[in-house]
Amino acid sequence: MTKTPLKKNKAPKGNPADKKDKPGFAARKVAADILGNVVHKKRPLDGELDMASGHSGFRDLAANDRALVRAIAGAALRHRGEIAEILSRLLDRDIPEKTGRVLDILHVAIAQMQFLDIPDRAAVSIAVDHASMDRRARPYKGLVNGVLRRLGRERDEITTDIDAARINTPDWLWESWQEAYGEEGAAAIAKAHETEAALDLTVKSDPDGWAEKLEGTIVGAGSVRLTKKGAVDALEGFEDGAWWVQDAAAALPARLLGDVSGLKVADLCAAPGGKTAQLAAAGANVTAVDISKGRLKRLSENMTRLGLSVTTVASDLRAYEPDEPFDAILLDAPCSATGTIRRHPDVPWIKKPYDIEKLGEIQRELLDRVISWVKPGGLLVYCTCSLEAAEGEQQVAQFLERNKDTVVMSPVDPSEIGDLVNSVTAEGFLRCRPDHPARPDDSLFGMDGFFAARFKKL
Repeated sequence: MTKTPLKKNKAPKGNPADKKDKPGFAARKVAADILGNVVHKKRPLDGELDMASGHSGFRDLAANDRALVRAIAGAALRHRGEIAEILSRLLDRDIPEKTGRVLDILHVAIAQMQFLDIPDRAAVSIAVDHASMDRRARPYKGLVNGVLRRLGRERDEITTDIDAARINTPDWLWESWQEAYGEEGAAAIAKAHETEAALDLTVKSDPDGWAEKLEGTIVGAGSVRLTKKGAVDALEGFEDGAWWVQDAAAALPARLLGDVSGLKVADLCAAPGGKTAQLAAAGANVTAVDISKGRLKRLSENMTRLGLSVTTVASDLRAYEPDEPFDAILLDAPCSATGTIRRHPDVPWIKKPYDIEKLGEIQRELLDRVISWVKPGGLLVYCTCSLEAAEGEQQVAQFLERNKDTVVMSPVDPSEIGDLVNSVTAEGFLRCRPDHPARPDDSLFGMDGFFAARFKKL
């Protein structure tokens, strides 16, 4: 297979304004901008796509173009390893361009050609126009054209024998999962990340009825998984506050507190409020604490829509002191969020092993602090949306060792979480993985990666 040599070009011909006005050009340019911000500047994808504070170019696009940007950015991040490998097979040496702009343009084009239902000619044409319009990428306009056209002609030969699941996972994550779950477990998790997460709802009551109304199916411990995509706020029951969006795995930790009716319960690191809503709907007197005033504002808006009353407190938990102890506490601690890669494909590319270490220190500090806020005989549930043992099993073992005279573990029984036996460990921890069954009959798979452990204060 002949590789494409690096070749610079002179300035482009023609009127640049004509290229800017080409249908789809603005969306592809914004997609490349956002991809670069995520990969090179480590900015979260959700932040870039935020309609209030995100990328200005994205906010200015029409709704259909914003949807295209989301699809392109998601595919480019979800398949980043594959795209990099394809480029390595096409180029005889690395592109000597420090900003990464040329690579961003190429990644956006290849994401469309390989993983989205977009004609090759459209992806190639706009990528070449983009390169010609960008001062940093302009010298490589010819390379962009040659690489992408070769991929279109020789796709089968160029993409053969790529181990997508492995190569789309950074080495440090793969090694972490391999150590925790073995070679087969790591491969199964990585494979599950190739598929975008489904949309799950937690309903106030009658999950079977809502599954029928919304043409969904029951997963987890009573969540409703939708099979059709569409605007969430246009679905029946949204305006009435009958349900809220929450992954089936994320809905499990609150269940571990049992019957909370009439109890004083704290939901710590509460935003965006799915677990807060669960506890309030179950009759608890909930105090929701979060460090972000903005996120708490959105939580309060969600509670208003749902017709639920909770007390909110904006505070860093390391500075907060409750007026009196709680009957139960749910601590959804800050974590790496590696369990949410299906819905947040930027996570592998913006997080590093150092982040796990620093977050572990915060988790340890919070656990030791909040256990003193639990009444004797009360429960503490610690959870993270992480697949890392350092943020789950290892953190809990160390916590129990430090508090062995005052705290005991209360094992989870599968019957508490919809009989999902695969998601309860031998030690009695909740450990959901994206490759685990979402139904006890193994007829449907896929949930966020989640860990939870329950403790009783002596």
